[in-house]
Amino acid sequence: MNSEISPASGAPTHALAATTPEDRRPLVHHTHHPSLLPEFSMRFTSSRRGARLARRLVSYRLDAWGHPYDGHANEALTLITAELVANAVRHGHVPGRDFHLRLTTTASTLRVEVTDTRAERLPLLSCQEPSDDAESGRGLLIVARLATRWDATPRVGAPGKTVWADLRLR
Repeated sequence: MNSEISPASGAPTHALAATTPEDRRPLVHHTHHPSLLPEFSMRFTSSRRGARLARRLVSYRLDAWGHPYDGHANEALTLITAELVANAVRHGHVPGRDFHLRLTTTASTLRVEVTDTRAERLPLLSCQEPSDDAESGRGLLIVARLATRWDATPRVGAPGKTVWADLRLR
């Protein structure tokens, strides 16, 4: 499957190729109207490949919004996104269910939201270092240190949760 990004829409080219009428529903939503705030949202398969594509599309979208790839905002929010989507795949995975990513911006803040369908597995919101022999638990420390603020909230209208992080622009 081709996973290149269409320059015209910023969407992966494979998401644009619909095969059945049900597949023709929009998978990608991005707003770029002068009176509306920019937004990018998309569902991804709950897999390592889906997590990698989500991270890459966030970086691409931020660059398109004027936050260059090598700039602080792009690097920090891409890293935050990588940790949140990795957790959605590892801890929030329900077989047959995707995770959803939403990226928004205001004049002073970037926000990424990652929604999965597993409500009972909430992230620990503490900034405690895991023990030296712990095999996990460091990703959210990265989120806590890079994000201006972050939290987890119940998913509205369905089972699951949304983990979000804000990054204040310099």
